[in-house]
Amino acid sequence: MGCDPITFRNVNSNVFDSMRQKLAEYGINVPSGNEGEMEGHGVKGHFTWDGTDNLTLTITDKPFVIPCEMIIDKLQEFVHSFGGVRLVTAK
Repeated sequence: MGCDPITFRNVNSNVFDSMRQKLAEYGINVPSGNEGEMEGHGVKGHFTWDGTDNLTLTITDKPFVIPCEMIIDKLQEFVHSFGGVRLVTAK
């Protein structure tokens, strides 16, 4: 059970590298390259980074008891702490 993808802008290479390093400190391995799978603390996800500005994160699996909104809030706080900004699109 996953969550809808979320996209952030203002994620340049310095920001992306800093986030990758911080996630490694949390025990979450983010593979090299601009796309891949990551996993940690019971949550699995997929990332796609365009290499210049936009990062899309998709939670592909999570514990049933943790709502997507909680995970998305934490991701948003994390990316924002590095200067990334969530893109919000109208539905």
